[in-house]
Amino acid sequence: MEITLHLISLIPAEGLQWTPPSSGWPLGVLLGHLLECHAGFCAVLAAAEPSRLGHFAALRDLPVNQCCSLDEAAGRIALYRERIDEGFALLSDADLARPLRTVFVPEGEPLMTLFLGNLEHLINHKHQLFTALKQMGIEVGTRDLYRFRGA
Repeated sequence: MEITLHLISLIPAEGLQWTPPSSGWPLGVLLGHLLECHAGFCAVLAAAEPSRLGHFAALRDLPVNQCCSLDEAAGRIALYRERIDEGFALLSDADLARPLRTVFVPEGEPLMTLFLGNLEHLINHKHQLFTALKQMGIEVGTRDLYRFRGA
């Protein structure tokens, strides 16, 4: 999430309507989709711990998948991060193997599988933002995309 916020901070204010030449979404819409990526983690956590995380239901009322401003994207990602930290604090390692019913797999999938699917979704769109910044002519490199540990 820190890297996503960093990449968002590199978008010039006038760049929200910019659309990549490869006919992707305008950057403001991509930001709205990144909000959905973060909200996906909250949805899994709420389904995994409905009694303790019932207040996560209010997150469903927040708009995603629409054009949003830089400030809205940053603020909402911070909110989602708080909720994700809160939810993960309630889980044990054993919980990650617990199956959770979904619309796509009614018999259930392990919680870890659902988290990994959401992570893949987020990573793909984070890279989409990285690529769009490069296409805009903003100098970004590997250190803008990955968090290096110990170096």
